[in-house]
Amino acid sequence: MTTIGVIADTHGLLRREAIAALEGSDEILHAGDIGDAVILDRLRDIAPVAAVRGNADHGAWAVKLPETEYLEVEGVSLYVLHILSKLDLVPEAAGISAVVYGHSHVPHKEAKDGVLYFNPGSAGPKRVDLPVTIGRLTVGGGKVRGEIVELVR
Repeated sequence: MTTIGVIADTHGLLRREAIAALEGSDEILHAGDIGDAVILDRLRDIAPVAAVRGNADHGAWAVKLPETEYLEVEGVSLYVLHILSKLDLVPEAAGISAVVYGHSHVPHKEAKDGVLYFNPGSAGPKRVDLPVTIGRLTVGGGKVRGEIVELVR
């Protein structure tokens, strides 16, 4: 069983609540709009990190990040990007089990055609009507399950 912490839209703010919620993760995915390379350094203190560049990520550090990331964990394929509408493949045809994305700041989890579409929401600066959240994926037995973890209401 592998636990993957999922975070997005930090926009330069890594809350202590997010750090605490990500502790114990085997891996961490950041689905873009990181805001500062220091965020990734701090996340790497917790677990190995895979991150993609978001539309608000600029500068020399951000250019080095891919726009998409493909990972295989315990035989389960995960595809990470920032903006879901830029998905350039058919996940079920490509054998992808989960598509992880950010951008909207709205936490969302939905299974469609055998694929989990998972947005952990925003862990960065609070927006008026949206909670501050991260996500957690649990991979085991050839399956992936997602959970939204609310940090601040």
